Formats: sequence, structure tokens, C-alpha cells
Amino acid sequence: MSTDENVRFAVVGCGHIGKRHAEMISRNPESELVALIDIKDRSELGIEQYDVPFYTALEDYLNDEPDADVICICTPNGLHAEQGMKCLLRKKHVVVEKPLALNRSDAEKLIHTSLQANRQVFGVMQNRYSPPSVWIKEVVDSGKLGDIYMVQLNCYWNRDKRYYTKDSWHGDKELDGGTLFTQFSHFVDIMYWLFGDIKDITCRTADFNHKDLTDFEDSGLAQFTFEEGGMGCINFSTSVWQQNMESSMTIIAEKGSVKIGGQYMDKVELCNIQDYEMPELEPTNPGNDYGAYKGSAQNHHFVIQNVVDVVKDRGDITTNALEGLKVVDIIERIYESAKRRKEQ
Repeated sequence: MSTDENVRFAVVGCGHIGKRHAEMISRNPESELVALIDIKDRSELGIEQYDVPFYTALEDYLNDEPDADVICICTPNGLHAEQGMKCLLRKKHVVVEKPLALNRSDAEKLIHTSLQANRQVFGVMQNRYSPPSVWIKEVVDSGKLGDIYMVQLNCYWNRDKRYYTKDSWHGDKELDGGTLFTQFSHFVDIMYWLFGDIKDITCRTADFNHKDLTDFEDSGLAQFTFEEGGMGCINFSTSVWQQNMESSMTIIAEKGSVKIGGQYMDKVELCNIQDYEMPELEPTNPGNDYGAYKGSAQNHHFVIQNVVDVVKDRGDITTNALEGLKVVDIIERIYESAKRRKEQ
């Protein structure tokens, strides 16, 4: 692609996140929105500002000889892999919202298809772009902390009947997949990005106040060791009353301690590192506001810019498909441990 051409995008799924993609594509001076796709009627979706062709099925769009270079998959989790493969086979790059898939097998098939088609799969892990994440990545990679001893990830959010509504795919086992997949996979991604793979997993889950709302757990405690040394845990719940509480990461290491907290892991609450003075960071973007409930930081513009840079052959993928596969793999193994525990 020549550097003066716009990268053309289509978006599949016009819910909260799909509309966010459409908005960021429209704002980017080097990208162009060429189509929107959703099973709902256009009039129900609140997309009247986009004067582009609209389709009610991905297959209809793909059969219409589409002119997109990239297709963003913003549909329910359980559809990501299948729809991504269909787009890849039509020689389109794909941006797949988190999670890449709901199991290792489907994620592997998606990656295999991308290699066959010679097209890219971009994962969406927008928390990597937040200033605290960029900063702690440099601190860890530079060795300033020395050996990692302990890492604690706490994810305590509110997701109640305002979120798990009767007409939504949220809470459905086949389409949603579970709390770690839909709510907290981007925090699992940050942990993997910083500290690598995990092993020796033990997990217990519970369903406290979502028994009538979802097909799966609302809370869990997972413990493990890192392949590269140190031990860690993930404590998570969507049972918090009324509003989000926190997403935080505490790191205890040989040469210092760090805690990144706030609702969206957006604030450095403690930095005590040997012979190190923390720089002043850029402010973190606010969380996505969905009215009754809140989501992670608004960093999708970074995702779209990264896609543009890669398609124009002037940059590397920030979150590649293999990393997306590892996040799916880690979550699947955590759930497998919880299942084994319940069967004992």
C-alpha cells in the first residue's frame, strides 16, 4: 500500500465497542470507514452519523466484493475466531477485539489461517498503551526491579443486572465465555506482557450474586508460579456493589516494590525502587463510560493507528496474534484448574 492512500476499514458488530472502533477510524486522518455490519436493524444502533453501506450479515458484505483492507471484529466473543477466519480467507487483515477466541484450538486455527492468507491478525489489548503500563514495562524489562518475587493482580468490578440484560450476549457461556474472558482478559494480558507465562495453577471460583444473570462464575482466586521465576495470583470479582472498585497490580521484587491501582490500573500508587526516581507520567485517558457501568481506558485510537502503521509497512504490531493466543491459553488453564477442583 502506498503511504498516501487511506487504510480502508469495515466494522462487524456495532455495539459499544464497535461504535468506538468506527469513531476512531473516522477520526484518523489516514483511515477511512467503508462499511458497517450488524445483525440488528440500522435504526436501532445509533450509527446515523456514518454515511457508509450497512449490512446485516458478514457473509453479505464479503460476497459484495468489499473494498476494505482491514475488518474489525467487534462481535460477541464466541464469534471472533470464526468471523476472523472468514475475513482472512477473503484476503483482509483483521482486528479482533479481546479475547481472540474462547479456546486455544480456535485461536490456533485463526493464526494458521492468517499465515495461509498472508494477512495480519491484530489483537486489541488497549491497556498496554496507558502511561502506567508503558512505564512499568520499561522498568521490568530494564531489570531495575531485579528478580521478581510476587505479583498480585486484583480485579474488582461491578457487573449487575444493568449489564447482564435479558437481550444481551453477556453472560451466555457460548458467546461470552466467562468473567476472565470478557471483563479481565486485558489485565491478564498486561501480566503476561510483563512477566511471561505461568504454571502450577490452582484456582477456585464462586457464583455469589450472578446465579440468575450468567451461566458462569462471578468471582475467583487463582494462584500460580511464573515460568521465569516468582509467584503470582489473580483475584477477581464482578460482584462488587453498585460501581467498580479497582483493577490493581502489586509487584514485590528484589530491588523494589510497585503498585499500580485505580479503577482501570491507571494510577501508580507506590514506587519504591533502589536508586530510582520515578518520572512524571502523562495522564491516563478516562475509562469508557457505558452509562450504568464503566469499562477500561479509552485507548482504541492507539490500536487503529498501530494497524495503519503496520499496513503501511512502517511499524510493528503492538499486540500480535501469538500474544492473544497466550492470553486465551492462560485463561483456559485457569478455568481448567477451577473445574478440576470442583470435580474432586
